[in-house]
Amino acid sequence: MSLFFFLQNFFLTHFPFGNTLIVPDIPCSAAGKIKRKRGICEMKKRVGILTSGGDCPGLNATIRGVAKALYARMGDNVEIVGILNGYHGLINGEYREMCEDDFRGILTLGGTILGTKRTPFKLMRVVEDDKIDKVAAMKKTYKDAKLDCLLCLGGNGTHKTANLLSQEGLNIIGLPKTIDNDIYGTDVTFGFHTAVDIATEVIDRIHTTAGSHSRVMCIEIMGNKAGWLTLYSGIAGGADIILLPEQPYDIDRVCEAVERRAKRGSNFSIIAVAEGAMNVDEAKLKRKEWTAKRAEAGYTTATNRIAAAVQKKTGMETRVCIPGHMQRGGSPSAYDRVLATQFGSYAAKLVEIEQYGVTVALVNNHVISNRLEDIAGKTRNIPEGCELLTVAKRMGISLG
Repeated sequence: MSLFFFLQNFFLTHFPFGNTLIVPDIPCSAAGKIKRKRGICEMKKRVGILTSGGDCPGLNATIRGVAKALYARMGDNVEIVGILNGYHGLINGEYREMCEDDFRGILTLGGTILGTKRTPFKLMRVVEDDKIDKVAAMKKTYKDAKLDCLLCLGGNGTHKTANLLSQEGLNIIGLPKTIDNDIYGTDVTFGFHTAVDIATEVIDRIHTTAGSHSRVMCIEIMGNKAGWLTLYSGIAGGADIILLPEQPYDIDRVCEAVERRAKRGSNFSIIAVAEGAMNVDEAKLKRKEWTAKRAEAGYTTATNRIAAAVQKKTGMETRVCIPGHMQRGGSPSAYDRVLATQFGSYAAKLVEIEQYGVTVALVNNHVISNRLEDIAGKTRNIPEGCELLTVAKRMGISLG
């Protein structure tokens, strides 16, 4: 982080807005400079908001946090424009004017009132059969909607496209959303803690049925490139074996862990498997290579194959449970509501001082901003020295 960003984040965090805020003369996208009196920004701004990628708990809470803070700070001098269905809507010119009533009653509401679609970053520069230049189309919608800035709520792909648009000259602010908790530069993303609660409840409930039937239960937890959700929920739910993308597993070691429990008198075992878990042989290949091999063999995740191998090698009846989209549905937890409100209100600050080309983050319990160019395209994986990995090993949890 540059000295400028460090100092700016320090003052934003430790010296919140009062009745008058003195900031450097930053050119506005419209005429003149920002004028403030009694805490109200007197220059009108049009702020666009979109949600992109998979939905997760906390999107609406974040949208609300942005809107309430903007209205509180700027009053009638802000207009909010909702871009519908993520970048798809930005490409196709789908947006609508929002009013304060739109943001009432959505703090606890799951999903997103703006709708969302996946628009892969790798296709943003590709002109497909529809002949649409996606980047040019997004810039046109931004201009047609007369936006002063655009807030993009999403995960890694969303942030890569946000950085692209920033480099194209648009005023962009990102907000980190994903239940995978894998966005680089932030300690946590909104939606993650709710998903941990949900996945933990699934594991909790599986314990009784596994014990009643003397079974091994393999529970597939979301997380393709990073295993944070599986690690947290696995520990919280008392899983016996946790398989992560960052820790390639050996199926023989997995079976040995199951057999050790059986010898100690346990008639069941719980295996938490991340979607992106790979075995030691796959780990020797590039990601594209082993995913292609799986596709050729007719599968994407290894959970069913792990279950089949465990049953064959141990003789214990083994079943698979896939909670799937349940993990990202429903009302956000209290933690995520608070975090979403923190992120949203901070993004509103960034709008007011016209700090663009950044994304919001939580680092050491302080909300800060990171430059989009510094975090786009990077994944926050579980590091080898992660304390929770050490905790798991101390507890006798097998990592495969």
